[in-house]
Amino acid sequence: MGNINAAVDLQQDGDVAVIVMDNPPVNALGYVLRGGLMQAMEAVRAKPEAKAVVLIGTPRAFSGGADITEFGTIQKQPLLPEVIAVIEAFDRPVIAAMSGVALGGGLELALGCHYRVAAPGSKLGLPEVKLGILPGAGGTQRLPRLMGPVAALKAIVAGTHIPVEKAEGLVDAMCATREEAVAFARSCIGKPLARVRDRDEKLQEARANPGLLDEAAAPLLKRARGQLSPAACVQAVMGAVNLPFDEGLALERKLFRDLVNSKESRAQRHAFFAEREATKVPGMPAGLKAAPVKKAAIIGAGTMGGGIAMCFANAGIPVTIVELKQDALDRGMGVVEKNYRTAVSRGSMQEGDVAKRMALFTATTDWSAIADADVVIEAVFETMEVKREVFTKLDAIAKPGALLASNTSTLDVDQIASFTKRPQDVLGMHFFSPANVMKLLEIVRGKASSYESLARALAIGRAIGKVSAVVGVCDGFVGNRMLHKRSAQAEALLLEGALPQQVDAVVTKFGFPMGPYAMGDLAGLDVGWRIRQGRGTTAPIADALCEAGRYGQKTNAGYYKYDGRTPSPDPEVQRIIAEQQRKLGVNPRTIGDDEIFERMFYPMINEGARILEEGIATRPSDIDVIWMNGYGWPIRTGGPMHYADTVGLKHIADRLDFYADRNGDETLRPAKLLRDLANQGAGFAPPTKAAA
Repeated sequence: MGNINAAVDLQQDGDVAVIVMDNPPVNALGYVLRGGLMQAMEAVRAKPEAKAVVLIGTPRAFSGGADITEFGTIQKQPLLPEVIAVIEAFDRPVIAAMSGVALGGGLELALGCHYRVAAPGSKLGLPEVKLGILPGAGGTQRLPRLMGPVAALKAIVAGTHIPVEKAEGLVDAMCATREEAVAFARSCIGKPLARVRDRDEKLQEARANPGLLDEAAAPLLKRARGQLSPAACVQAVMGAVNLPFDEGLALERKLFRDLVNSKESRAQRHAFFAEREATKVPGMPAGLKAAPVKKAAIIGAGTMGGGIAMCFANAGIPVTIVELKQDALDRGMGVVEKNYRTAVSRGSMQEGDVAKRMALFTATTDWSAIADADVVIEAVFETMEVKREVFTKLDAIAKPGALLASNTSTLDVDQIASFTKRPQDVLGMHFFSPANVMKLLEIVRGKASSYESLARALAIGRAIGKVSAVVGVCDGFVGNRMLHKRSAQAEALLLEGALPQQVDAVVTKFGFPMGPYAMGDLAGLDVGWRIRQGRGTTAPIADALCEAGRYGQKTNAGYYKYDGRTPSPDPEVQRIIAEQQRKLGVNPRTIGDDEIFERMFYPMINEGARILEEGIATRPSDIDVIWMNGYGWPIRTGGPMHYADTVGLKHIADRLDFYADRNGDETLRPAKLLRDLANQGAGFAPPTKAAA
């Protein structure tokens, strides 16, 4: 506890006052910290011996930003803009000494200081756009004055962390220690105060060329797919260029208030907390520590195996890839290196990093190489017989206590565990393709999976930068089980009269990056065809496309025809659909976009309710996490279950009953949980304080 309040300590180092922020874990700028800063500044004002001020946090965090649990509530005074205004107007130099992270309101606080220094390795950024808002304490007005409006616009709309070494214009000096920061502050005594608000030299080019920001904003807004906050960020940065500072600040604050009260921001704040909740396993012993992973092994060098291995190498963890045949191993490693070379060509990796990453790989056909691995993940062909063979070998070779995981997307993890004498060490780790890109890791908990195994899997997810969710065992787990319901409706809609391009347009308009048919073409239609053949099921139109050799992009023809990767509607597909309609005696009809929308999404939500009933998912928000991070569900709606609550469960249940009656399809009937909640006028989850 500090001498100002619980979060702030005021110290004196000769002629420099040092204000220390310590509000664990990341110095969130809640009202206690804000109030402490105001009191500390007033205390320094009364100290004529203090010729300069250093504002410092902890090694972990200068400040991670606002306390978002205060959003949507009446915030206690002082607000952050008021704190920054006092610092900016102070009559002696105030230096922000940043270390760890300075994000969101934390960076805005630093921008309000007269100078900024930072420890090497610090990360700066304004990630508010990821919460459906914009920087509301001057960030959109001050950052362009230091970085230039184009660079600032890209940083604010992307919301990504900026390594301090690349934060051009933001930092006046690199100071690794508090002592160095104090020495820098001492060097500023007597100099004119450098207020960011008064600087406009980097705004001149954009003022002289009004189209410059429009050009920079266009691709950013296209990627945003209709989200409100990126467009508001652009508007605010344009205000920095075109308006006097105080007017730009007022515009920013108005835009912030509008956004923070929007459904979109509430949904994105829900997503933020949902990701953190998804890693909490009921019953997990408090304080359980996961054993460290010093070496990983992957069985299979195909697309999934290579991608999973890259996840470990990218995190600096040595990884062994095992294949049955040398040619398959060489081919897989060639793809891995090609992926890294592509990253270099795109500027997301340095040339020197390729050799460093590749040096972490051991490629072999010798299974004994996995004997010292802490985790072994199989990524082989998706049949139970192949899994039996692999896990029998793993059981014999892997060291005691090693985590044995299957990347299966549908198969019974309990049966896979039964192939070993250590089922407590077995679980599913379902990565999504491409594994080195997609954020989601679906951790599948078997009946015998120990808490130690779950803790280790969750720790691995954190180490390799994944968003993890723990689910139970069933066919397809959570994500693919719900996807199967959408796929069934996609097939039915084509038989009844819709066209692929019409359905895909409805889905992408909602915010998905791709519609179901374009996605199927990308993944390869033959994959689902083989699965259906193995299960003895059919999908008349999808099967007919495969029988015609139309497997998707790989054959330049699927639901669409392709020129490279560019799809276009194909009359041949319409002919195949019409032929199947005749065979099945279906009279096609005109289907409107509203029906398409409801049949694409409401059966999925209904299946989510069944998943909750069965305990396959612990929380509705876990389902949201899976769909937003693994399948492209638009984050601005908060995931399928959160979205259902905003629509109203009674409406969804009534529409499902309508389609079940009209189509004679009892699988569309509302799940008991959905119907019960609808009758109560309730939602899947009560609104949280932060999302309210």
